[in-house]
Amino acid sequence: MIIFEFDITETLQRKIVIMAEDESEAYTKIRHMYTLGEIVLDADDFIYSEINLLK
Repeated sequence: MIIFEFDITETLQRKIVIMAEDESEAYTKIRHMYTLGEIVLDADDFIYSEINLLK
């Protein structure tokens, strides 16, 4: 029997609208929200998967 190794990658994506004075502030706010777990991507945010044979 031969052993095969695969790599499975899933991509999740969600559009978030945020108000801020500038791009830097917006990025800081969204990063903070994500880090604190206020934004959690789940199966509803699934957009793509890929399966690749490694060896």
